[in-house]
Amino acid sequence: MKTTADRLVIALGDPAGIGAEVTLKALARPRPAGQEVVLVGCGRWLRECHRQLLACSDAPLADPDAFALVDIPLEQPVVPGVSSPAAGAASFAWLSEAVALVGAGGGRALVTAPIAKASWQAAGHAYPGQTERLAELTGAADAGMLFTAVAPGGGWRLNTLLATTHIPLAEVSARLGPELVHRRLDALLAFCRRFRSRPRLVVAGLNPHAGEGGHLGREEQDWLIPTLEHWRGQHPQVRLEGPVPPDTCWLEAAAAWRGQAEGADGYLALYHDQGLIPVKLLAFDAAVNTTLGLPFLRTSPDHGTAFAIAGQGIARADSMAAAIQTAWELGQTPTTAAVSPP
Repeated sequence: MKTTADRLVIALGDPAGIGAEVTLKALARPRPAGQEVVLVGCGRWLRECHRQLLACSDAPLADPDAFALVDIPLEQPVVPGVSSPAAGAASFAWLSEAVALVGAGGGRALVTAPIAKASWQAAGHAYPGQTERLAELTGAADAGMLFTAVAPGGGWRLNTLLATTHIPLAEVSARLGPELVHRRLDALLAFCRRFRSRPRLVVAGLNPHAGEGGHLGREEQDWLIPTLEHWRGQHPQVRLEGPVPPDTCWLEAAAAWRGQAEGADGYLALYHDQGLIPVKLLAFDAAVNTTLGLPFLRTSPDHGTAFAIAGQGIARADSMAAAIQTAWELGQTPTTAAVSPP
């Protein structure tokens, strides 16, 4: 008999985007024996997407009727590639129902297809992104965004956690501080210990050249360097490096991605684009957005709704397939146990 540990719950994202396409393409790939999938979305819309994709795509597609479905019908039609309040209302409702299902023990982990923030705003849902809505629904006080990807050779894993997420650049310095960096380092350490008991972590600086001794900004001298020294003292078993100048922080990761060096186990970026630019340059089709701090594991692809190609059958499903695989593999892995040699 199947148990909830065999199930993944997938919220299908913005119906005007590529969520249905990348989900059906990803689910057509080989999957672990015994894995169950529960889809959350509109059944009529999903079957219509399937019919349209069969007509314009040569890629293998899963039959949506092969999976359990929590059917929440669209209240109004949507047009592929067009942001609308109807699409925003649907993706918001689908995410909320999927969270309730997993939270009630109805699944091993949650996978979310991309949503459009503008559509949420048009529907009256003023959230910067899915991460913030997930935090609200689960009561998580400190949800964080971590991007993880396995290098093409199948060995080294790139892990980058963002200290701050969807906020304007002008607000980053005010949001940062010793307490937040401590919490983010604790979360990054816990995640990296899934794979290595004594991980090496690297922290990027905030200013150019990590402040260059205070000549290009005072944040490093005033609080970041003392914060890292304090955290090192609390975790003597962990090798913590930084603050490293942001323009060179991920050079070693790039070499490790090509199999030419041994990269760090985890990187802490201090703001959204500082971490996402290197991650997407190295691993756009492989990276997975993993939300830390929730009572369950949540993953999503690292791309957006791709309205420009929605409905054309040409979207690549690699990141969605990686999100499903990561949710399955890590959904039951203890956060403090290493699963590879130190």
